[in-house]
Amino acid sequence: MKLAGAGVPVVVIALGWAYLVAMVWGMEHMEVSGTWWLMPRMVNWGAVDLLLVFLMWAIMMAAMMLPSVLPVFGLLRKAEQLGRVPGRASSRSTLFALGYLAVWSGFSVLATGLQWGLLELRLVSPMMDSASVQLSAVLLILAGLYQFSAFKHACLQRCRSPLSFLLTHGDAGGFWLGVRQGSDCVGCCAMLMLLLFVLGVMNLWWILALTVFVLVEKWLAGRAWFSRTVGAGLIAWGAWLMVVSPGLGA
Repeated sequence: MKLAGAGVPVVVIALGWAYLVAMVWGMEHMEVSGTWWLMPRMVNWGAVDLLLVFLMWAIMMAAMMLPSVLPVFGLLRKAEQLGRVPGRASSRSTLFALGYLAVWSGFSVLATGLQWGLLELRLVSPMMDSASVQLSAVLLILAGLYQFSAFKHACLQRCRSPLSFLLTHGDAGGFWLGVRQGSDCVGCCAMLMLLLFVLGVMNLWWILALTVFVLVEKWLAGRAWFSRTVGAGLIAWGAWLMVVSPGLGA
């Protein structure tokens, strides 16, 4: 599918990934980045730290999730070129992006609060990865089970067909189109995003792996076996952590 007219979201995605690379580098070189205003404190977060962590999550969600909706931008631009909605597609695509990112920003607020709580409980380390085998096991098993849920698959089905999405909701304003699509994406992928706590919120390879998985899962329309196989793997991973961890469940 052509993605003509998707230049703005592509730029946002590129800037988001550049930010993530810089943050990951900063986490690995704290002797240099300790004075960066973008870096939250290791512990005892205040309002500024919470804002920085929220921005981190919001930018990360934009970088990870916007690629999966680029086809919608392409369709909106194509509609303008065909004269079906003259003069509207460009503004609608911009409003669509704002609505879509608004939903993921809402998720980022919740993720920030969760990370803060887990940090205070010493379940997540100051380096933003799990400090608890129990936490990792529970998140993996919950995410695995969610891969089998009817709600997950209903959201995924609505995310898989941008043309059907626009034909069904094409009369809505651009912002509300983005909100609706964003809501389906959150319903489909929120549990997967929480797996960032397992191997590291700032683990670039883990971020990339989840991004690729989201894209592949959407591309493999009608391939429920893929989601369920991954779900079974996550459950097995979590169960294995429970078995091998000394004292777990004692």
